[in-house]
Amino acid sequence: MTTTLRPTEPLQRADGGALSRAFQVCVNSRPVGTVRLSTHPEFGPAVARVDDLRIQEPDRGRGRGAVAALAAEEVARGWGCRRVEIRVPAEAEGALRLATALGYVHRNRGLEKQLGAVAPALPDGSRARPMTEAEFGPWWAANLVDYARQWTRRGVPAEEARAKAERDSDLPEGLATPHLRFLVLEHENTPVGTLWGAFTDPKAFVYGVEVDEAFRGHGHGRTLMLLAEREARAAGQETLGLNVFADNTPAERLYASLGYVPVGYSMYKSLL
Repeated sequence: MTTTLRPTEPLQRADGGALSRAFQVCVNSRPVGTVRLSTHPEFGPAVARVDDLRIQEPDRGRGRGAVAALAAEEVARGWGCRRVEIRVPAEAEGALRLATALGYVHRNRGLEKQLGAVAPALPDGSRARPMTEAEFGPWWAANLVDYARQWTRRGVPAEEARAKAERDSDLPEGLATPHLRFLVLEHENTPVGTLWGAFTDPKAFVYGVEVDEAFRGHGHGRTLMLLAEREARAAGQETLGLNVFADNTPAERLYASLGYVPVGYSMYKSLL
């Protein structure tokens, strides 16, 4: 039996060279599933993204998904892409196994926690205050450099990583950017870390938690996450989300101990 991809629409083109196309997955011309492929909205036309891959229930477990994924990679190569990325829901364990078997590498995963009705208290001696304008500039510049470095360490070329850091960190209003909070955690009146997040609708999300190097290993990371929960509950939110890079074992252990669970895995593969 032969598994192929059959286009179900013309190649879609958008500004900046973006491409996308939907396909049927066919076995001997019989439709058994669908694939949608596009170039990445953040990394640009040199990176492809599998937006969706579905095999109908009767045809699962027969290798159709693997062949469809490999065929999608060939389409991406034809578009001139150097890398392909996917996002696998945490509950799709079979898809996660398949992606790993096909050589996709785990880059980061999304986590969420259902918050309790009562906001947690901060430890004695710890308090939060808004970041000042004088603190914001140096902190933001260092954040951009570190954020780009994190992506570079995980397979993103340096130029793409810098561009992504600049796009993700485009805050023309700085500290006054609507819906964002920039907080400094103090312990015994000494600044020990920072929290950056959005805690209003539509969803509470932590973008950055950092403990100053001199104060690591003293539980301040946990305190910052408790602070994030307090901010989310104060805004009426019941769920708090975040992303954690792969191989950041201390952070993953902290989040697991606080009750965060995976909701999705971001993975990538080089197209040699």
